[in-house]
Amino acid sequence: MTSIYGFLEPRKTARHAGTEILEEMRTRLGHSSSESLYTSSGLPGSSLACSGQTGSIYSGDDIQVAITGHPRWSESAYQAIASEKGHARAAAEAYRHLGADLLQHLHGSFALAIFEPRSGQALIAVDRLGTRPLAFSAVDNTLVIASRADAILAHPDVSKTLDSQGLFNYLYFHMVPSPGTIYRDMNKLLPGECLSYDNGTLKRSCYWRPDYQEPDAHEDQLSADLLALLEKSVGHCLTGEATGAFLSGGLDSSTVTGMLAKLSGKRVDVYGIGFDARGYDEMGFARASARHFNARLHEYYVTPQDVIDAIPKIAAAYDEPFGNASAIPAYYCARMAKQDGKSCLLAGDGGDEIFAGNERYQKQLLLGAYEYIPALLRQRMIEPLFLGIPLMKRLPLLSKVCSYIEQARLEMPARMETYNFLHRSPLGEIFEPAFLAQVDTKAPLINIKAAYDRPETESMLKRMLHMDLKITLADNDLRKVNRMCEIAGIEVRYPMLDEELVAFSTRVPSNMLIRRLELRSFYRRAVKDFLAPETLDKNKQGFGLPFGVWMTEHAGLRELAYDSLGAFKQRGYLRHDYIDYLLKEHRTGHAGYYGVMIWVIMMLEQWLVAHEQ
Repeated sequence: MTSIYGFLEPRKTARHAGTEILEEMRTRLGHSSSESLYTSSGLPGSSLACSGQTGSIYSGDDIQVAITGHPRWSESAYQAIASEKGHARAAAEAYRHLGADLLQHLHGSFALAIFEPRSGQALIAVDRLGTRPLAFSAVDNTLVIASRADAILAHPDVSKTLDSQGLFNYLYFHMVPSPGTIYRDMNKLLPGECLSYDNGTLKRSCYWRPDYQEPDAHEDQLSADLLALLEKSVGHCLTGEATGAFLSGGLDSSTVTGMLAKLSGKRVDVYGIGFDARGYDEMGFARASARHFNARLHEYYVTPQDVIDAIPKIAAAYDEPFGNASAIPAYYCARMAKQDGKSCLLAGDGGDEIFAGNERYQKQLLLGAYEYIPALLRQRMIEPLFLGIPLMKRLPLLSKVCSYIEQARLEMPARMETYNFLHRSPLGEIFEPAFLAQVDTKAPLINIKAAYDRPETESMLKRMLHMDLKITLADNDLRKVNRMCEIAGIEVRYPMLDEELVAFSTRVPSNMLIRRLELRSFYRRAVKDFLAPETLDKNKQGFGLPFGVWMTEHAGLRELAYDSLGAFKQRGYLRHDYIDYLLKEHRTGHAGYYGVMIWVIMMLEQWLVAHEQ
């Protein structure tokens, strides 16, 4: 993946050697000098660069521009400039005429940086879905930017000090969500956000948000429109490279495979991951989908030893600690495609977040039905009866009713987090007191609520979708796939996140997206004649890693986990008895469930070691 990086020091003399800093940033980003481009303003304190195959750079008398990704312009004049002179030149011309409003004409996947060295101003932005990340630091009147947080540390003004809140957020989310980072002096842009910088003054703003609507609509026409847009979105991703696709056998990867086969007009290559563990292997579904579209399926079965081999590599590769275990199979899948001669993979990520495919949507809609009972009846009769009499919680069937009421009483979106590990025990039993005193324990829910409340819609379902576009997709799944493909040496693109397709999804009525609690009801009906029957009947799973199960069976994996958690005890973040509790419950209880938190802590320790913290 292409990276952009640089720094702007307004009103300063040449305090830092720009070339040396850029070279160190480039090294940290893992790019070679032969694939890097640099701008030159002729003024001290301003340096900007991009590295990789999809970057564009421009330097004029008054402006420096770097842009990465696969952008498109809705204004024909700017698209013409981009076609002739590159996207950076087009962005420079648009900025001169429109300022930050140029982002209304810029589409597709991109990260953008514009520096004005003479005036000490800058604009940075990422695309609407956050497929191209961008981090920044503004300390001592200096703006430092990079596609990855760890590259920013190359600047001598930026502290390497970890942020306690970032560590807490990681243990809550299993990643560090934007706008924060793991570092004290650093932040990340949100999807669809830009930052204006003016001589040390920062202004963040969202230049885009989905326009969720609930129109009267004819399903047959919507279905026809969807199929046409799916084909068009895959077509946008095909630019001549040797291209294959991830294939898990689910709705999205199968749709992408089918459209790729249709547009290619020949047999296509797809790549799937299997596990020799009951309840985790989905290769049968991938094979069914490959047969249906006459695709050539390449299979790889990940082993516990593969996991041991990959953990240090993956921990070192991420710029922040990352605890999504499915990064392991994503890496091996991308590596398999690279070894097969592919330079680009299409991924199905995003379909569940725009067409309502996550199980928690179903559960929350069911809990939301409780609000239709008159408040007086709930407060005077139902809740005193079921929650006020202790016997109710001890009777098998009635205990489920009590649990339903207890959850339904909670406000959205907080009630979606009731099963989070950090809500299952008092925080004082999990964290060391000194660490807990340094953090805002409410910050994760504030982050979630900000995303949930951002769209202007009354639909609870569409608020959840928007929240997951940020939390589940941009902060987690895209970060996972992007980085694993990057270290495997392969480009990745996301047809399900094509802007036109996303805009279409916002206009599908909520009662079509999920009908009678059937997840992705509209989508399933629309593609029923396109996908294999096995795909339509499949429950969502993805490339889940059976780490907790394998840890009980494989001595080497267990030893790595125990050693990592033992070392982590010494860092003073978590209570020793809580770590011991997790290991005990894993041995005697639900291995898969407790294996999740063990993995998250293990990967944090591995990341801290790899990044010399």
